[in-house]
Amino acid sequence: MRAFCRFERDVVRSLETEYKNGSLLMTGTPLPPLRLGVDLGGTKIELIALNPQGQVRWQQRIPTPSGSYRATIEAIAGLVQRCESELGESGTVGVGIPGVVSRQTQRVKGANSVCLNGQPLEQDLGALLGRPIRTANDANCFAISEATDGAAVGYRTVFGIILGTGCGAGIAVDGRVHEGPNGIAGEWGHNPLPWMTEAEFPGPDCFCGRRGCIETFISGTNLARQYREHTGLTLAGAQILERVDAGEASAEQVFEAFLSQLTRALAHVINLLDPDCIVLGGGLSNVERLYELLPKRLPGYTVGGECATPILKHHHGDASGVRGAAWLWGR
Repeated sequence: MRAFCRFERDVVRSLETEYKNGSLLMTGTPLPPLRLGVDLGGTKIELIALNPQGQVRWQQRIPTPSGSYRATIEAIAGLVQRCESELGESGTVGVGIPGVVSRQTQRVKGANSVCLNGQPLEQDLGALLGRPIRTANDANCFAISEATDGAAVGYRTVFGIILGTGCGAGIAVDGRVHEGPNGIAGEWGHNPLPWMTEAEFPGPDCFCGRRGCIETFISGTNLARQYREHTGLTLAGAQILERVDAGEASAEQVFEAFLSQLTRALAHVINLLDPDCIVLGGGLSNVERLYELLPKRLPGYTVGGECATPILKHHHGDASGVRGAAWLWGR
């Protein structure tokens, strides 16, 4: 009985939010065919308009206003309005953000674009546009994109990983975001690296306030850190990978450590969630050796010594985040 009351209360709150935003979508009322997705980054805002077949109808990027929440949401609203004016159609709006909206407070938390934190982004942007807005973490948007019409089509539970400057992950189930009651499902990068070696323990400090997080080992930034600690040279991740391809012994040794750390981190996910597939995105996902070596090494850490989980390369590349934001309303 209590569970039903909580469900009923959540439905009422959802309908109240949509009503306040000026667009109460009644059961059975078809959504407009246009899907607008916004990728809100620290330096750029990108909008894409897709038709139900996933074809791009309109796409544009603008700089993100520096440090101003109000200017940021006004810039998003202006971009949406420009798109709809030029197409002569309106659509649903989904926004990928570098954080999450708390389902308890309805405010943004955990965003590295700090002007967003504590702000009721869904309500404020919805009021500017006169319709309900859906948001999700940018890594969740990546997972949704690849599950909807990317590398993971046909897989029910998708774990999508972005290996870039940092590392993040998102979960899609049946083509929909799985966030959990705290909005943090997929926050894989801020769990401790499993099965640390003596040399790795306790791990570097992380910006989240803890030590030894997965992100402090397997991101591009920390690939560069490990190379610097090993050689004394400061190089970008891409330069290190070039040296790996050239057969440099130091670069190969650092890459081998990175591969071991990534293998252990993914095995932890498989032991807990056992997703139907794992999709890799971000700059480091373009290392083709990962797709050959990871499947061979994962059984060494998964329960039972077997691992049939496909490790897939992204299909949409840098466009996955903004496409996933568009698909937050479904196809």
